[in-house]
Amino acid sequence: MKTVSVEELLSNEAKHLKLKLLYGKKIIKNKLINSFRIQKPGLGLAGYVKHIHDGRVQILGNTEISYLFELSHEDRLYYLSKLCEKHIACFIITKNLHVPSELLESVKKYDIPLLRTEIVSSQFIEKINFFLELKLCPEKVEHGVFMDVHGIGVLIIGRSGIGKSECALELIKRGHRLVADDIVHIKRIHGELIGNSDELLKYNLEIRGLGILDIRYMYGVSAIRTEKKIEIVVNFKDWNENEEYDRLGLDENYYEILDIQLPKITLPVSPGRNIAVIIEGAAKNHMLKIMGYDSAKEMTGRLKRKISDNAKSKGK
Repeated sequence: MKTVSVEELLSNEAKHLKLKLLYGKKIIKNKLINSFRIQKPGLGLAGYVKHIHDGRVQILGNTEISYLFELSHEDRLYYLSKLCEKHIACFIITKNLHVPSELLESVKKYDIPLLRTEIVSSQFIEKINFFLELKLCPEKVEHGVFMDVHGIGVLIIGRSGIGKSECALELIKRGHRLVADDIVHIKRIHGELIGNSDELLKYNLEIRGLGILDIRYMYGVSAIRTEKKIEIVVNFKDWNENEEYDRLGLDENYYEILDIQLPKITLPVSPGRNIAVIIEGAAKNHMLKIMGYDSAKEMTGRLKRKISDNAKSKGK
């Protein structure tokens, strides 16, 4: 299971959260957050802690702090102690609200980091959710070439040396954009697959016999992207005259990445086929499908209607 240390909430990467540490300097490195979902303790401050989840950030906003100040000193200590007995990653107070002394006493007793931000609860929850989801989202690496073709994220896969990078170079020459070559890092965020390049290989394309090309300097910044949503997968295969290939476009094949099914197109590669142009066509065809038009189904429908009309005319 992926985790994020509370220390990372105070890094430069998270400076937009505007967090300040009030307690826990010695423990923030070892206090781990295991979910991007945060909690507002709510009933937990009244003693009902059954649904307080381990390893989550607990947000204390105006409602929670106001409620605590309405309790007696003894009740504040009792309920906060009961809450702190859960394996809480940290407490964050929003809107720069005043910290009850009993809360500070409890976090010290149970070794729980306490932080505060000037941002109001609703805005802060949105910001920290997004930050933690990026950090904790499932991810994997695929070997291939990832291109932005007509605004569609196309992941090209196939055996080593089949011509993926050469096809990518032709697509770049035709005005499309490189996202990643060879190693594609993929994250599942908000139910979508986002791909980007390995940091070491960013903007580079390897062409056998030519070497490493820096696309950014050769073709300009308009020829590159740092990340893109993956929408279709194109699988390059060596042409086999004994194998049957889809000729109508009715076959629906899928390629699974991180439990998400993506449309997969298998393209047989042989000398003389302009694969780059075919990928452009695949991207445009996918755009039409998104808009509700499927040319293969439309053609099949016309064919069926023609057969039906012919049958009726013969029956008369």
